Amino acid sequence: MHQDAEVASGVLVVRASGAAAARAALTGSPSTPQSVQLLMRCPVHRSVPENAHVFGDCSLHVLPVGTIVLTVPETKLSTGFTDLRRLMFQPVEVGEGLRTAFSSAVGHVLAARDVLDPVGVAHHLVGLAEMVLRSALRDELERADIATGHRRAALEHIRAHLADPSLTPGEVAKALNISLRRLYQVFEGEPNVAERIKMLRIDRAKALLADPAKADRGVGEISRDCGFVSATHFSRAFRALVGQPPTEYRRHALPR
Repeated sequence: MHQDAEVASGVLVVRASGAAAARAALTGSPSTPQSVQLLMRCPVHRSVPENAHVFGDCSLHVLPVGTIVLTVPETKLSTGFTDLRRLMFQPVEVGEGLRTAFSSAVGHVLAARDVLDPVGVAHHLVGLAEMVLRSALRDELERADIATGHRRAALEHIRAHLADPSLTPGEVAKALNISLRRLYQVFEGEPNVAERIKMLRIDRAKALLADPAKADRGVGEISRDCGFVSATHFSRAFRALVGQPPTEYRRHALPR
């Protein structure tokens, strides 16, 4: 993110800065940065110039787009950088209360910048960064825990209803009492919900096809047990995921 990049209203962006961070960006190796920067939209009085205001080893940078960049030394933070990684370089939604607290604190510092002791302000800014980071991290962890719970419940519901051909992402969302959009967010970065249902059905089919106790059951019966509406649809989906038709898979999987 460039220094003049705009930050959306209602979000916090945390990023690393300093030579170590630059080396890590170039090499891809993990490295603890010299400084941590917090970017947030913050109304500032028009009398405050749009540039960097340095207070000891901390700074407040006023950007033309209405964003404040608060930079503090990483070593001054009690929150470990390992914990902060989950917040790095991504928009993190923050509540109105936290935004107001940050905006008010920054506004007061900048308004009285000429009469405040820089070292004292630096201690204040580190505390402000600590408050924002801990609050945002707590909220992010809570959101992650909720998402994990929804994901676990969704998978349990899917596995329990694989044989039901009417099982769809919409039905799963309804069973969990969440929106379809939220359900897709829970599986973001993974196979989507429809693909996950198909994959779990194929996994169950593979287990049934390889089970000697089910050797007398036809492929059509197994496809129905796994929730496929037709043997043709099942064979097509099975070949696409496994690389061979179910009959061939069964021939190689069953003991001779």
